[in-house]
Amino acid sequence: MPDLVPIPSPGLPLYYGEPGAPLVVVVHDWFGRVPSLEPLAKALASHGFRVAVPDLYNGVCTVNRADAETLMARLDLGDALDIIDDIISDARAEGSKKIGVVGFSMGGFLTLLHAQGGEADAVVAYYATLEPKEHGVIPSPLLLQFAEFDEWAEGGNPVEFVARLKDHGTPVQTHTYWGTKHSFANASIPETVDKNAAALAFARTATFLEKHLLD
Repeated sequence: MPDLVPIPSPGLPLYYGEPGAPLVVVVHDWFGRVPSLEPLAKALASHGFRVAVPDLYNGVCTVNRADAETLMARLDLGDALDIIDDIISDARAEGSKKIGVVGFSMGGFLTLLHAQGGEADAVVAYYATLEPKEHGVIPSPLLLQFAEFDEWAEGGNPVEFVARLKDHGTPVQTHTYWGTKHSFANASIPETVDKNAAALAFARTATFLEKHLLD
């Protein structure tokens, strides 16, 4: 039986910070909208952002890798990208003039896909890349946060991905956190979390977003 956990506000984004402030959409990883995303979102909101955390799994999350793979396989990419677009549209209607998107793992992949549409003013992706067949021009400044130990599909190697970004003219910063594994910033997954690396990556994320989103 799948080890799925119901979450509050199923299917709806959770919001933090003041409406009309620069928006940051935080896109969860393949485990879903786990509880540790709430303190992260609150911390971002304390920097002056309006923060939205969508639920892409319609009311459930998990800390089980096998169940996470199943949930991710069921995800419709088009629907997920539409959810991000709808959040951005609503925030613009509330007065948010600048937009940032932060994604983790699967959410990082979605964030990089979405960024090719030009809606975001700043993009942060944790342990995520695109393969050449998925990769178009990303016009916004980009911060990539990588684990030292990770697995990449053919063509998704970070070195090759960053080289393509630079060829396209994307302003890109990269950081690799030595000794870490994929999901090192997910505090709900104790076997892979690295609290020191996660704290440093968050600080870099907040600084990057402040630079590009706050006047």
